[in-house]
Amino acid sequence: MTHSIDLNSDLGEGYGAWSMGDDGAMLRIVSSANVACGFHAGDPLTILATLRDAAAKGVAVGAHVSYPDRVGFGRRPMDVTSAELTADVIYQIGALQGLAASVGTRVTYVKPHGALYNTIATDARQADAVIAAIQAIEPSLVLMGLAGAPILDRAHGAGLKTVAEAFGDRAYTPEGQLVSRREKGAVLHDPELVAARMVRLATEGVIEAIDGTILRLQADSICVHGDSAGAVEMARRIREELLAAGVAITAFTEAL
Repeated sequence: MTHSIDLNSDLGEGYGAWSMGDDGAMLRIVSSANVACGFHAGDPLTILATLRDAAAKGVAVGAHVSYPDRVGFGRRPMDVTSAELTADVIYQIGALQGLAASVGTRVTYVKPHGALYNTIATDARQADAVIAAIQAIEPSLVLMGLAGAPILDRAHGAGLKTVAEAFGDRAYTPEGQLVSRREKGAVLHDPELVAARMVRLATEGVIEAIDGTILRLQADSICVHGDSAGAVEMARRIREELLAAGVAITAFTEAL
C-alpha cells in the first residue's frame, strides 16, 4: 500500500495574451509542477511568474521539455535527429534553470511533454537522445516517464534516477499505454470517477483500462493536465480523496 504519492500538473503554458489553465489554483493543490520551457508553450514572463509562485508555495519544479511545436502544442510527433533532439532538450532545461535560479528555486526533474513523452516511452533512439541531454547538463535530474514503459528501465540503466507516472485524466489501453487523444473516451472529465481511480491506484496498485481490463501499475506520481476542462476541480478532488484514504501528497523528489 502506498502511504504517499506525488501529484503533478503541467503549468506555465500561457503565451502572451493567451492564458492556459489556472496555475495559481493548481499550485495550491499539487506537489510538483511541470513547467513549460517555451517549445510547446510558455513565454518567459509567464514561465517566470509560474516559477515564482511555485517557489513561494514550496512546489517542486520540473522541466516540461517538448518538440519545437507551438502551433500543435507539442502534440504532433516529429522525426528529429538524435543530435538535434539532445540539443533542444539541453537548451530547454538550461533556460528553465536560469529562470528558476532568478526566483530562488531550482529544477529537480525532467518530464517530456506530449508527443515527445509518448514517443520516447518506446522509441529507443529518441529516448537515448533525451537521456544524453540530461546527462550532459545535469545528471542528478530525475526523469519522469510513463509507468511500465521501457524508457524508465533504459534511463535507469544509463545511470539516471527515474520516477513512474500515472495519469488521472487519461484512459489506458489494455497494454498500459495511454489511449490516443484522437479516440473517444481518451480524456476523462468526471472528478469523482477520476479521484476514485487514483485512490485505487495509490492504495492497490491497479487501474481499470478502457475495456474494463484491470492493469497492475506501480506509479509514484499522478498527473492532472493543467489545460483540461475542470482541471482544478479534478486535482482538488484527487487530493481530497487521497488524503481521506490516508495517502499523503508529497513531492517524489523528497524521497530520492
